[in-house]
Amino acid sequence: MSLNAVAISGNLGKDAELRVTTGGTSVLAFSVAVNERRRQSDGTYKDKANWIDCVMFGKRAEGIQPYLRRGSKLSLTGRLSQNKYEHDGKTYSRIEVIVDEVELMNTRRESQQSEPAPAQQSADVADADIPF
Repeated sequence: MSLNAVAISGNLGKDAELRVTTGGTSVLAFSVAVNERRRQSDGTYKDKANWIDCVMFGKRAEGIQPYLRRGSKLSLTGRLSQNKYEHDGKTYSRIEVIVDEVELMNTRRESQQSEPAPAQQSADVADADIPF
């Protein structure tokens, strides 16, 4: 049996970037900083940021993109995916999280200050397509 599940909570380092493939699929890419507290030799603790690359697809990605701004707190669940590619004769490997669920964790006051003006929704978007 195999298990591939990820749960992450952290902050966005920059605004999420939405693009559309030639096939028409929406792809939302963003990085989440997850802090790890490490004990130093003098007994104090220091936080180290681990940057986790994440990607989300489809209408849900389009719907949540306006809310994923630099500094936003969020939690997400998904699965790991490894991509291998070649550049200048060298083979590289990259692991990213394919996001299934996102929960925004900003307080009501924080979200009111940074929330963009709501965009008009097209008539073909159902309530089930909205990610929150």
